[in-house]
Amino acid sequence: MKSKISKYVLFSAISIVLLFTSCATSGTILVTDNPGKKVGEASYEVILGIFRPMHVDASIRRAAHNGGITKIATVDYVVERNAFKTRYITIVTGE
Repeated sequence: MKSKISKYVLFSAISIVLLFTSCATSGTILVTDNPGKKVGEASYEVILGIFRPMHVDASIRRAAHNGGITKIATVDYVVERNAFKTRYITIVTGE
């Protein structure tokens, strides 16, 4: 009996840890010779891999506009995942 209870407790603990574990992936998409002092971001979130917001704009143009950037230096793309939602972020640096 004690063995069964400890198996359930161990299984529950591992399940909770895995449920709240997150992961992030990032990469550089574009690099130019322009200096980069300003930073702009555009992002959106997907819930359960199904529900995506309508009319969302996470483009390079929107990220540059959000940061007041007219000359782009770098563009990075980040994907942050956890159990229930995924966030996609476009990061632009420049002047």
